[in-house]
Amino acid sequence: MSPDGKQERPVVTVDVRGANLELLKCRDVEVAAVGRAGTGKTLAACWKLHLTAMRVPGLQALMLRATHTSLAATTLVSFQRNVASAALADGSVRWFGGSPKDPPAFRYANGSTILVAGGDRPEKFLSADLDRVFVDEGIEITLELWETLISRLRGSAPTYRQIMLATNPSHPQHWIKQRADSGPLTMITSSHRDNPAYVQRDGSYTPEGREYMAKLDALTGVRRMRLRDGRWTAAEGVIYEEWDDTVHLVSRFPIPEDWPRLWTVDFGFTNAFVCQWWAIDPDGRMYLYREIYMTRRTVDQHARDILDQVTITEDGERTWTEPRPIAIVCDHDAEGRTVLARELGLPTIPARKAVRTGLEAVKARMRPAGDGRPRLMILRDSLVEKDTRLADAKKPTCTADEVTGYVWAKARSTVASAKPEPEEPVKIDDHGMDAMRYGVAELDVVGPASVKSPTKAAGRSKAGARYGRTFGAGGGPRQGGGR
Repeated sequence: MSPDGKQERPVVTVDVRGANLELLKCRDVEVAAVGRAGTGKTLAACWKLHLTAMRVPGLQALMLRATHTSLAATTLVSFQRNVASAALADGSVRWFGGSPKDPPAFRYANGSTILVAGGDRPEKFLSADLDRVFVDEGIEITLELWETLISRLRGSAPTYRQIMLATNPSHPQHWIKQRADSGPLTMITSSHRDNPAYVQRDGSYTPEGREYMAKLDALTGVRRMRLRDGRWTAAEGVIYEEWDDTVHLVSRFPIPEDWPRLWTVDFGFTNAFVCQWWAIDPDGRMYLYREIYMTRRTVDQHARDILDQVTITEDGERTWTEPRPIAIVCDHDAEGRTVLARELGLPTIPARKAVRTGLEAVKARMRPAGDGRPRLMILRDSLVEKDTRLADAKKPTCTADEVTGYVWAKARSTVASAKPEPEEPVKIDDHGMDAMRYGVAELDVVGPASVKSPTKAAGRSKAGARYGRTFGAGGGPRQGGGR
């Protein structure tokens, strides 16, 4: 309590240094905080947004990630706990949960507002006149969305207009890297020395820093180069060169009831068990719309989790809430298949495991077809539950995390050819990749070494015969057949 009887507001001290301090001072219109995992760049951007809202009356700002779900689970939690907690406690900032008319927001006593939204819900911010925008995990959004957000920098608060993003590096052709190289976007690169939670002023690691760095040191391949070393790099020998996060990762939408469903399973315990739910549209496109990616659970536990996603239980009876799969395609684990079939009460079939043929089929689906769209896509936020062990170890936690690090094993030269040819993928962090290949092969592989074109009808495949359907235009049902 102050001498005049007024309640004193708590004083919050923040240690901001290096590139993170540079971010706080930067006034350029477009700025990207880029660096290794764990350098404090997201926290610094959150502090800049919060401090500006506290100091500038009437500020209109936006905090965004690619999807509202990912924002709520990560950035929003960090902002509330680590940045605005004192202001929320003393009432100078209040949380508004949203209404049909207004989006969720942090509302400040001085009239400032920080809207929170996902890129999958643009209607929540498209009409706003903004002074500041912060995009977390910027590599997840498209250039089109970035430019749309720039066009909303038309606020009238007494401060400069700015849009900033925080991200780990991606491949060198990503639009963020290209835009920074060409000029419009200022890139500020951070290191672990900039994070006081991990590195002390004298350069030595804190106990938390040593533990965190041990996790990064254990990474391999392209994930190590990006997350530990902070390099914009593509994986050497990457298999799915056709993959583009901004094309193949799409916003969620309601799956029509009449779209056939296909489940694929790759068994694991120490390694991840993966179950993928695929929907097939009338043009044959495959959409991954739900996924279990989890370690340290038995097959019978996974079966219960699977049923919980597709049924409701009333009076001890399970009722299905979505169509049953036309097939459950599994890895060749006899015991796993037996347990899964028994617990689900549904039959399973063994996957077509010709690796090179399956890979070519997936690559064909990833390429744009005649309409400019690929024939295989993943809906964002498809993961049922994040495996915290994998997340803490900086390992992939879903199928989409695996794609850019899925690489060929080093090739061997042969007598017939002086140029070595890759033979098999590296068998690390490939559990979602295997399950995805099983699904595509089931629909598109006609014979042991023949892949049906995903852009042309190709007659009746083995998969079509199996399900009483004719598949074409990428493996989807073209006509006939019930479940």
